[in-house]
Amino acid sequence: MKRLISLIAAMLVMTISSESISGQEVLRPVMNSYTLEVGTSHITDTYLSPLKYKGQTVAFGYDRMQAMKFNPERWVMGLRIELGVDKTQNPAKNTTIWGAGVAARWGMMYKLPLSQCPVKFALGGSTGINLGALYTTRNGNNPVAAKASWTVNLTGMATWTTRLGRLPITFCYRPTLPLTGIFFSQGYGELYYEIYLGNKKNLVHGAWPGNYFYIDNPVTADLRFGATSLRIGYHNTVLSTSVNHIVTRMATHSFVLGVSGEWIGFDSRRGMSTPTRIISAIY
Repeated sequence: MKRLISLIAAMLVMTISSESISGQEVLRPVMNSYTLEVGTSHITDTYLSPLKYKGQTVAFGYDRMQAMKFNPERWVMGLRIELGVDKTQNPAKNTTIWGAGVAARWGMMYKLPLSQCPVKFALGGSTGINLGALYTTRNGNNPVAAKASWTVNLTGMATWTTRLGRLPITFCYRPTLPLTGIFFSQGYGELYYEIYLGNKKNLVHGAWPGNYFYIDNPVTADLRFGATSLRIGYHNTVLSTSVNHIVTRMATHSFVLGVSGEWIGFDSRRGMSTPTRIISAIY
């Protein structure tokens, strides 16, 4: 126990911000982005149908990133909120499954000290919730499959800044992979009316990659024209669950288009002190 306390104390000393060491004022810009995603969706849910459905997906995303105050050079926080809608059809195109969901995720990452490498890496963790449902137009007894989960995730980030002529471009890859958590699933053929009447056993399940596999793969490029950047990219998600004799497979492939930019807050009555350091979350 004494060794553990000593190790924690040493880590706290190491994470003292450079602001307190150098006496410089540190500004931590808030990186915001708003994106629209359009692409293809692939859904299989054996609670609703054994067939694979294909169609379109549309999603709106918001990202916020900022260097952490306690150690801005090494730690960065990230918030992601997304709202998506899917419309898919079976191979005969006579039945539709609609999907809708909202996801929110927050976490922190540690920037690896690789000063000689042009690509910057960060690794950390996050926690998030996903809420949604699938609805089929042709299934009288069980037309809806609810989806809900809370997970603890492994997250990472790789960024590379280059130039196209005079235009700075920053490429960013931020994968997320859940490691554990909980998720909801009714039994195979179980009616939600039965749950309403009190049959609430075996509805919440522990999540691990063996029964709840999910990976989030966004790759973006920020074309930095000035204070505001044009964000383009590709976003892939894969969800695979297997519990209560119900198998769910959901995958999306989307084109990303949006805007991003950094916002710096300071007291205009004082102005900027000299010297001042600006530490960006990803640039």
